Amino acid sequence: MNAAVTLGVDLVDRVHAEVVARGSADETPDEARVRQLVRAHAPLIEPALESSTVEAVLARVQGLGPLEPLLDDPAVTEVMVNGGGHVWVERGGALVDTGVVVDESTALRLIERIVAPLGLRIDRSSPMVDARLVDGSRVNAVVHPLAVDGPCLTIRRFGSKALSLDAFADSDVAALLRAAVAERRNVVVSGGTGSGKTTLLNALAGQIPDQERVLTIEDAAELRLPGRHVVRLEARPANADGLGAVSVRDLVRNALRMRPDRIVVGEVRGAEALDMLQAMNTGHDGSLSTCHANGPDDALRRLETLCLLAGLELPLAAVRDQLLGAVDLVVQVARRPDGGRRIVAVGEPVRHDGTVRCRAVVRQGTIVAPIKRPGRTC
Repeated sequence: MNAAVTLGVDLVDRVHAEVVARGSADETPDEARVRQLVRAHAPLIEPALESSTVEAVLARVQGLGPLEPLLDDPAVTEVMVNGGGHVWVERGGALVDTGVVVDESTALRLIERIVAPLGLRIDRSSPMVDARLVDGSRVNAVVHPLAVDGPCLTIRRFGSKALSLDAFADSDVAALLRAAVAERRNVVVSGGTGSGKTTLLNALAGQIPDQERVLTIEDAAELRLPGRHVVRLEARPANADGLGAVSVRDLVRNALRMRPDRIVVGEVRGAEALDMLQAMNTGHDGSLSTCHANGPDDALRRLETLCLLAGLELPLAAVRDQLLGAVDLVVQVARRPDGGRRIVAVGEPVRHDGTVRCRAVVRQGTIVAPIKRPGRTC
């Protein structure tokens, strides 16, 4: 058995090397051509080993090689290659060592295969990159000298099946949030990394009436809204020459000229927070966004800080006035120990001792008070 495995691995390496060497003639070799090369290298190969070898070579040439089976698993939400070594995945909310080992040269080749078609570069002078796969999966890669133990590749996958609000909360909380979207309240979803912010945002945006024109703005396009009038915008990083970058803030400003009924910003993490608040305050009711924060009050503090980063030297009192007028609800989502994602709190911004803080509407997943401010329904 070990001998067969060794033979298979060695044969895959040899056939793949020949395919690469013939790249000018066989840029995209099909299954028949690869099978022919396998038989040429191993005329007496068993049918089962032949088929598995052909699949492995095609995965290396056309896909992401040893990562392809992991990316094909619908239960896997994250794939992590650590320093050219063991590959870990998040499955069902838990981290699992797959037993797959990717050496440094293979990891570098996989990273290059992802970023090269996008016009991006990753090397010692530009050792970090963010990218997106064709299926919308988000990719982050770090190489030497920043990645001390070897290249690191992280792929965040997104399920093809959208979750409903009922997957995040009990029926009464889900009904409250459905009503908030119908009443065109501006909602910010907050939470930690991997807590399900984008998935919850997708569920909330799925409640927007079908006839409304919705513009989504994201660093990496992850939202999949069911509406018939959805326009998706995606930020663009600088190219290999450091030119051509288009930021989320640029897109938010441009979106205001595109006659949106609602604007959905995948995540605010910089000065675009101010533009988002201004959009919410100037007729684009029912807009949605997310931010990283440990709770509703922390989310407000973070939005304040991000607005101050806009460089307009606005007084803090003016920022707080914008914040209080723009945001109707802050929804906190968290990942539970069993890997599930749940809404743990909903807060309504109110003025308190010269600051803006959240009055609890939902605490520990239970409604504790009604929403006081009126909806924005026209």
